[in-house]
Amino acid sequence: MTDASAPGPSPSQSSEALQVLRPLVDAASAAAAELGRHAARDEALAEYVPERRTFGVRRAARMTPIGRVWRLGVLLIDAEGRLFATGRVVRAERPARRSTPAAAIAEQRGYAAAAVKGGFAEGETVNFGAVPVDPVGLVRSGASGPLVVVGDELFVRWSPTQPGALAALDGYLADRIELLTNPPAGA
Repeated sequence: MTDASAPGPSPSQSSEALQVLRPLVDAASAAAAELGRHAARDEALAEYVPERRTFGVRRAARMTPIGRVWRLGVLLIDAEGRLFATGRVVRAERPARRSTPAAAIAEQRGYAAAAVKGGFAEGETVNFGAVPVDPVGLVRSGASGPLVVVGDELFVRWSPTQPGALAALDGYLADRIELLTNPPAGA
């Protein structure tokens, strides 16, 4: 049962939302179609499951496969055109006993081993910790992940440490798709 007294979006809010969401949906769908047409190199998307104990038995950390995505800088996009903010990236690698002076290196090696434990082939690139872009949040607050609304245009914040590091969504996607489908020699 719905609450009839709850206010719905006003007509102006609905039109503002459409002005933001339509270009986002169109750009993401077109990007996914273009990448699929070119059979661009995709990467794994996974969820990190930390080490835990079940009934006293130690269960090693692992990566659980979620799907496949194309990495376009600060954005990931899947075949359905869903966008994600890029989280962390690791290459799957079997654990090896090595002297590690830095905790960050040991942590990265632990993630690489968790990817193999989750069934990813050695050397495969695995993205995890990716957060889906929230279209509703984008309309309400003007930002979701690296996407930002300025006026009635969509931008990508390509550097989280620089507030002014914005590129128009269409141009950003076009540049990143070109790099992925036609990589420079030696890349």
